[in-house]
Amino acid sequence: MSERQLTATAESWPIRGSFRISRGAKTAADVVVVSITEDGVTGRGECVPYPRYGESSKSVLGEISAARKFITTGLTREGLLSIMPSGAARNAIDCALWDLEAKLTGRSIADIAGIAEPGPAITAYTLSLDTPEKMGLAAKANSDRPLMKLKLGGEQDIERVTAVRSNAPKSRLIIDANEGWTPDMMRSFCPKLADLGVELIEQPLPAGEDSVLAEMERPVPICADESAHDTATLDEVTPYYDFINIKLDKTGGLTEALLLAEAARGFGLGVMVGCMLGTSLAMAPATMLGSFARFIDLDGPLLLEKDREQGLRFEGSVMHPPSRELWG
Repeated sequence: MSERQLTATAESWPIRGSFRISRGAKTAADVVVVSITEDGVTGRGECVPYPRYGESSKSVLGEISAARKFITTGLTREGLLSIMPSGAARNAIDCALWDLEAKLTGRSIADIAGIAEPGPAITAYTLSLDTPEKMGLAAKANSDRPLMKLKLGGEQDIERVTAVRSNAPKSRLIIDANEGWTPDMMRSFCPKLADLGVELIEQPLPAGEDSVLAEMERPVPICADESAHDTATLDEVTPYYDFINIKLDKTGGLTEALLLAEAARGFGLGVMVGCMLGTSLAMAPATMLGSFARFIDLDGPLLLEKDREQGLRFEGSVMHPPSRELWG
C-alpha cells in the first residue's frame, strides 16, 4: 500500500430560508469534508461540527490534523475507534475510509459491512420551529409528505402540533423538542400529543435530566438524541427511553453506528436514524442503517438551497440509495 494523502476542508452550504430549533436559528450548514487518496483512488466523508457538543469547523479541522499521521500510514477504521473520540471529526475520517475501501475493492458498502443493501426509503421532512400559524402553513404546503418531523420547544407546542395536524391530516408526525421542555410540560403535553397522533417524541428534556422519565407514563414513545451518542452511553439511557436516534456525527462514523444499532436492538430499543443539517455526502453513509430503523430522518439536502452534484435522489420524501459517484 502506498502512503495515503489526506485533505480536510471547511465548507458552507446556504439553507433555504432559515432553520430554527429551540436553541436558535441558522442560515447555513457548515460542514467539513475529508478526502483520503490511496493508489490514485479517493474516498470522501462529510461531518457537521455541532456547537451543542463544543465543536466548530476550526476544532474539527484541528482534530483531523492531529490524526493525520495515523491515517496516512494506514490506520484502519477499527483502529480509528481507539485513537479518536466519538464526534464529527472521527465521522468524516471513518466515512472517507469506508468510501475508499469500497472504491479500491469494487465491493459495496453493504457487502463490506455484512448488512442488507439499502433500498428506497421514506425520510421524514422537517418543519423548523415557528409560530403555530406559520408551521400550519408550512404543513399545508407539504401535506403530501407521508412523514413530518416538527421542531418544537415552547409553551405553544400543542397549538403548533394542532395547526400542523389540521393542515396535514394524512401525514404521520414525529416531534423533536431539542431539550426544550420541563417535566411539567411533559406531563401536560404527552396525552394531548397522543390524541393528535404523534408517533415519537425526541429528546424532550435536557440531557442529564433523564431520570424523571422513568416515573412518567409514556402514551407516546420517547427517543434519546442529545442524551445518547455511542455504545459507551447506551447503558445510561436504556432505562428512560424507548428509541435512540443514531447520528453519525455523534457516533463518530458508520463503524460505531453499526455497533450501536446492533447494541440498541439487544437492549430492546427502537432505532431512529437521524442527521445534522448537511449535504448528501453526509446523508449517504447513514442510509446504510435503514434496515435497523423504524424512523429515518435524512432530509438535510431537501432543506438546502442546493446540494452536491450527484447527490441523493429524492422523489418527494422517497430517498434513493447513493450512487457510487457520491459515496460507496
